[in-house]
Amino acid sequence: MRQQLRNRCLLVAVLVLAAVLFAACAPEEAAVAVGTDPTGNPWTEGQDLSGTEVVIFGAYVDEDASRFQAAMQPFIEQTGIDVYYEGSGDFEALITVRAEGGDPPDIAAFPQPGLMSDLHGQGHIIDLRDWLSQAELAASYDQSWIDMSRHDDGAIMGVWYRTSVKSLVWYAPAVFAAEGYEIPTSWDELLVLSDQMVADGYTPWSISMESGGATGWVGTDWIEDIMLRIHPPDVYDAWVAGDLPFDSPEVRAAFEYLAEIWFNDDYVLGGTASILTVPFGDGANPVVTDPPRALMHRQASFITAFLPDGTAIGEDGDISYFYLPHIDPDMGDPVLVAGDIMSAMQDRPEVRAVMRYLTTGESTRGWLEQGGFVSPHLDADLSWYPELDRGYAEILMNADVVRFDASDLMPGAVGTGSFWTGMVDFVSGDSLDEVLPAIDASWPR
Repeated sequence: MRQQLRNRCLLVAVLVLAAVLFAACAPEEAAVAVGTDPTGNPWTEGQDLSGTEVVIFGAYVDEDASRFQAAMQPFIEQTGIDVYYEGSGDFEALITVRAEGGDPPDIAAFPQPGLMSDLHGQGHIIDLRDWLSQAELAASYDQSWIDMSRHDDGAIMGVWYRTSVKSLVWYAPAVFAAEGYEIPTSWDELLVLSDQMVADGYTPWSISMESGGATGWVGTDWIEDIMLRIHPPDVYDAWVAGDLPFDSPEVRAAFEYLAEIWFNDDYVLGGTASILTVPFGDGANPVVTDPPRALMHRQASFITAFLPDGTAIGEDGDISYFYLPHIDPDMGDPVLVAGDIMSAMQDRPEVRAVMRYLTTGESTRGWLEQGGFVSPHLDADLSWYPELDRGYAEILMNADVVRFDASDLMPGAVGTGSFWTGMVDFVSGDSLDEVLPAIDASWPR
């Protein structure tokens, strides 16, 4: 069954008199590594687990799969446990099929915690409270991350492994320097800066939301970031859970803040109407043209993958970033994130050993050092990061509140359905009196 679900990248290292390496890779392939030293490690609790096998299934493919392989290699070499990674671009569909068909992997790497929660409710995800103590978790994660791994029934459904920081505004540093613009530290300062840019003949914002069948998610990210900046986290959590309706003063206020920027044609490149037609991956490109066609773009850390080849990133480069500032200072400095959480679906000593390793910053080091990765672990050393990613990590470390992308936590009918289409309808001219009740009506009850 496994072979039908994936192609493998096979990495076998056997220590006899020399190391012998075989590798064969193809797109969306899995990686396998085998180590040889089963002693002297903190993961196996004194057990000799050499030669046992653990299968991890996730959405990492191609280069990401190889980087995950590198991150797992120290564990493999220390324990002798054979760790097989299976990667698929169809992870979300296949993990459900495998779980319901009685062929679950040992560990699943979920990019959407909502799906993990659904499978936990069906009895497919193991509660880690019997494996990891609260003290162990607290040594590895800020309380926000622990809270985000907990089911309503109290179960710890997984351990966080990778994250991306969403609360970022990308900007044109050369223009900022030439015009004497300062990085805003509040929403009000952000609006004042936008007005000054217009007065100076610039267009402040590039906003792009077109994403095929997923058009609308860019807008949901803005709303989520604003919700965290105007309300305490328990209000955000109630909204995610469906206890606070969209058609409420709290959520309506977030849409009204968004409209201050999105519905000002002087602010937005191409005007509000262009938001629906520009592909989201092109959103930062106007910031790096010479001269820039727009000076700011709000998007997550992953937008760098969509920048033109040769783009220099940094304060002395073509584009840099700053933290999306607070609105209500009493809410502190919240950070919106996305990320991957590792969940156990089988209970064996070797699976427990791998899960224990995944709670540590050391488990991410091999990927951190290659770039394109931010670790949620408290013990991930900032010196392991390339300079660009280190800045993301510092924003995350300094956050007063961390919350996961709400639309990824809501039921699919809402989070990847009516919330997306509601954003499209709002930008298209529908009123909040139309949009918000329609989203509420779609919530499964």
